[in-house]
Amino acid sequence: MSLSPTILWFRKDLRLKDNSALKASIEAGLPVIPLFIWSPDEAGDWAPGAASKWWLHQALKSLSEALKDKGGEFVLREGDSLGQLRDIIEKTGAKRVYWNRRYESPQRELDASIKRQLREDGIEVESFNSSLLNEPHTAATGGGNPYKVYTPYWKKVKDRLIEPIAEPDFDSLKFPDTYPQTLALDSLGLLPEKQWYRKFDEHWVVSEAAAQKGLEKFLSQPVEGYNLARDIPSEDGTSSLSPYLHWGLIGPRQVMHALKAKHDLGKQGPQVYAKEIYWREFAYNVLYHFPKTPAAPLNEKYADFPWQPDSNALERWQRGHTGYPIVDAGMRQLYATGWMHNRVRMVVSSFLVKHLLQDWRKGASWFWDTLVDADLASNTLGWQWSAGCGADAAPYFRVFNPITQGMKFDAEGEYVREWVPEIAKLPSKFIHEPWEAPAGILKYAGVELGKDYPEPIIDHKEGRERALAALDQFKS
Repeated sequence: MSLSPTILWFRKDLRLKDNSALKASIEAGLPVIPLFIWSPDEAGDWAPGAASKWWLHQALKSLSEALKDKGGEFVLREGDSLGQLRDIIEKTGAKRVYWNRRYESPQRELDASIKRQLREDGIEVESFNSSLLNEPHTAATGGGNPYKVYTPYWKKVKDRLIEPIAEPDFDSLKFPDTYPQTLALDSLGLLPEKQWYRKFDEHWVVSEAAAQKGLEKFLSQPVEGYNLARDIPSEDGTSSLSPYLHWGLIGPRQVMHALKAKHDLGKQGPQVYAKEIYWREFAYNVLYHFPKTPAAPLNEKYADFPWQPDSNALERWQRGHTGYPIVDAGMRQLYATGWMHNRVRMVVSSFLVKHLLQDWRKGASWFWDTLVDADLASNTLGWQWSAGCGADAAPYFRVFNPITQGMKFDAEGEYVREWVPEIAKLPSKFIHEPWEAPAGILKYAGVELGKDYPEPIIDHKEGRERALAALDQFKS
């Protein structure tokens, strides 16, 4: 009689190393059936967007190859998660199901329901943490309330011991002789019909090995200057690990243990980077305790903010045709690569919600569809920060000036020249405000404003005053 297998249900933990559920599955001493279920309907309004699905396709392909190298097969299914799990249990005689926890709603509630129902069926079900340094239920204020401000949260958790990396004993990993029915990866339909993602392959290698290589490269030197370089979009000064973290091709324990092993967190660069990892933790903390925030402001009074819906303005912003070079560069980088530099994310989001008075949810939705690192916790926190309505948010009256932001963080215009090539020949003095360039310089650079490159969609001063007027109207 064959041994009853353990079902290892992969979700957003698409790696073999530092995988707590995998480690426990191996230690159970029984054959392991690796499983992924594509069930976008169970994510409610926040099923993965187009860019995320592209990334997921690559990650599943890579993990499948890694499992094959270990002698196993990756079972892919589609549809109702509980139904698929029960079908596999029935066909294989599996007696246990292990997974790593999720923290977004409604998946969190779904997992609790599946755990309860499978246990009622007589199945052993265990869940583990492999996604966070500090799970949201482990950190509260002195009064027992969730944190809404980052600095007190950081002070609460920064000195906690980080769990050791889960090290699966791959020599003891066993697979069954036969597997339940599986789907072909292509049949899941993860690759968007519109192939706007075709350039992604030039920018990303999607694998667990690539995530490790990226971390090692970043920690070899760039992290030392991260506190300054992270603001310069033309430099390779960030880790670019966000999509790998989102889909679990690397985990935060791996990042923090490696960072601590190689660098002194008392130094500015490493400490600022560590605080960014904990900012991600804070985002999950907020989302867990305030699950309605992806669609509603944490600060409820902002629910009545007087946005001015304008489909033309929104589309010009989406396509990078606002007439503000730093904004347009960012939006074009996003569309071409599925990623945008964090400093520029702040600039473009401020521009949308303040200069253009468009609802932050419109921006969050666009990012959700076009970012390969579209993480619900981080995306929500970032957009509510920009709109002044969320946890630890920038005040709404703080309006980023896209001209001075460009001059300060892209002084020579290298970033703009890369992504807005039609104005690349302009001198640095005018690269961030081409409308100020004399006619002769525009002609020399081959730029006719309004034809080769748009006039500004709104005057900066006018946009700022309009935003502040909306705030005054809202507050009165």
